[in-house]
Amino acid sequence: MTTSFIRSDDFAAFLTAMMEAVPVYGPVAKRSRFVFERLEAPDELRLDYDVTILPPKKLFFPPAQDLLRFDEAGVEAALEPTEKVLLGVHFYDVKAIDQTDLLFSERNYDVNYMGHRETTTIVASNIQNVSGRAFFASVGTDVQPEGHDAFLTAIEGGYVFETRTERGEALLGYGAFQPATDAQIDEAARVNAAALEQCPEKLEHGTEEIATKVRAAFGDDELWNELAADCFSCGTCNTVCPTCYCFDVQDTWNVDQSGQRTRFWDGCLTEDFAKCSLGDGGSENFREQRGQRFRHRIMRKATYLNEKLGGPACVGCGRCSAGCTADIADPVRVINRIMAS
Repeated sequence: MTTSFIRSDDFAAFLTAMMEAVPVYGPVAKRSRFVFERLEAPDELRLDYDVTILPPKKLFFPPAQDLLRFDEAGVEAALEPTEKVLLGVHFYDVKAIDQTDLLFSERNYDVNYMGHRETTTIVASNIQNVSGRAFFASVGTDVQPEGHDAFLTAIEGGYVFETRTERGEALLGYGAFQPATDAQIDEAARVNAAALEQCPEKLEHGTEEIATKVRAAFGDDELWNELAADCFSCGTCNTVCPTCYCFDVQDTWNVDQSGQRTRFWDGCLTEDFAKCSLGDGGSENFREQRGQRFRHRIMRKATYLNEKLGGPACVGCGRCSAGCTADIADPVRVINRIMAS
């Protein structure tokens, strides 16, 4: 694949041509925060964002997603994927997409996720501003982002555009690109390396050491109850996490016997997540206590999935830390506390 350069003055025209050909989604400002939305104009794109409220997985796995529709005549699939470009994804969110790609494609292939994923061209971008709770430089450092088609780096005077796939290469046709010089390529490498030095939080141990000691702490109920003492069981940490993928499925019926089956994001920190029906109105909750639910989340992120994913199920975006009302969800604080005990 190739490495090209486009001048800042030509970038808006590149976006415009691409938006005229295909829907383009990217980070846009929402009050003082940022969200991934469809771009209506080139100047909406904010590649200088720190972190979005929700991760880009929402384009493939929406918070509420109709799976099928039905009426007296029969059932039809609700999946309607369209070609699109997702522009401006930070590398940690690409790593998260890699994880959900694997988890939704192995064994029982999830067409409702993969249908949207396979019709999306992803252009990653460098981190121009680091969020206040990020720790992406010290988590899963052996795992490299793979699931993107091109990488865009802002440098002096323009952008270096590295293509990784044929899809990424095809995007060059929308803009006035020219071959990048060695100096421009070197500057892009320096810019991306510099972002890793700006993380405000840091895990103090390596992946394998963390996984071993966190798992060994499973039976320390006193520790987990203490860590979860202020938890509201709201599930915000699950909702904003780019690697959480649990969902609930519900059927909605209308009076004319039509309806739809919809899946909704679910979270293991909520009180009823582990409640099971026993029939005759009875139920059993096998993680009834806050400490049990808090422990499960940390175990899932730090140890349970490591062998399958090749690293932890956490990419260091810091969304859970920033979103937690009680300020207890920060994996760095929890894990460093466990490692120090």
